[in-house]
Amino acid sequence: MPGGFSGVIQFAPYLIILGIMWFVLILPMRRKEQKAQQFRDSLKVNDRVITTSGIYGVITRLGEESVQVQIADKIRIEVARAAIGGYQGKPAVVEAPPQ
Repeated sequence: MPGGFSGVIQFAPYLIILGIMWFVLILPMRRKEQKAQQFRDSLKVNDRVITTSGIYGVITRLGEESVQVQIADKIRIEVARAAIGGYQGKPAVVEAPPQ
């Protein structure tokens, strides 16, 4: 078994790089997504929100996949829950997708 242990040592740098990528890239992305999901689940009627595209409004109705937002007097739009970026006047919880 002279070559068995050296084979494991050859893969050790790759495993270390994979571990570093996990802690530096994947783990923070998962935490950020969990925080965004908690925010979306906590939305309620009369919350003053801003969408990821920059539209300010007040939530008037909640659905499973969408939210109705009043953006002006008697003007309401239906947007996806994922498009709600945060509360007005507070830092964004969900970042806008790249354009």
